[in-house]
Amino acid sequence: MGRMLRSCMQSLLKLVNSVVGMTGIAMILYGLWMIRDWQRHMDDGPSPFVGPDTPAPWFMYTFLALGVTLCVITCSGHIAAETSNGCCLYCYMVFVFLLLVLEAAVTADVFLNHRWQEDFPADPTGNFDEFKDFVKKNFEICKWIGLSVVCVQCLCMLLATILRNLGPHPERCYDSDDDYIPDRVPLLKNYGHPCYAVGADPIYGSKNDSWNVRINDKVKADLEWEEPHLDDEGRSKA
Repeated sequence: MGRMLRSCMQSLLKLVNSVVGMTGIAMILYGLWMIRDWQRHMDDGPSPFVGPDTPAPWFMYTFLALGVTLCVITCSGHIAAETSNGCCLYCYMVFVFLLLVLEAAVTADVFLNHRWQEDFPADPTGNFDEFKDFVKKNFEICKWIGLSVVCVQCLCMLLATILRNLGPHPERCYDSDDDYIPDRVPLLKNYGHPCYAVGADPIYGSKNDSWNVRINDKVKADLEWEEPHLDDEGRSKA
């Protein structure tokens, strides 16, 4: 039952985490499109709103960086879901939490501060103003999209917490062989040393049985050959 629940949590976390990844890919594509459009305008000739004191086009690079960050978080989430490692899941939850804090801070500044536009530098490309106008015209759609993304991120944290409490798969926790040594020690105590033949060299006891048999046969043959000669020498002396 625990194994099935763990597999379901892993699949759900991967599925929900993929939504965050697709959001990041969409932001990357939009950021690349803005950069390409900006470069095309620069190649056509000097723009009237570009001067020596013009600030850097921060909006499109920030949008692109946020998309890359979401993709990195998605990759870490897939790794954490696949391994079910507690450390990986904890790092993934920290990343998602920091992202939620950043989103909450920006949202609070926009809705609670009437002069929130002064907190952002001027965008020479005009993409920031276009983005604001688009959000104002389609506020309901953008609101539900933003809430959906936040809910998906919260669901990712919840699934990661459940998966972290379940722990990794049992078969992936390898025990050391030292844990089984006490079970084998009593068998070694009953092990008897081999009996050596009289007159044989003890060093041969460490070899296999066939070698011991051949050595013992050779020793017996030598003893049988020496006994008649010893009897003949004793009779001649007598």
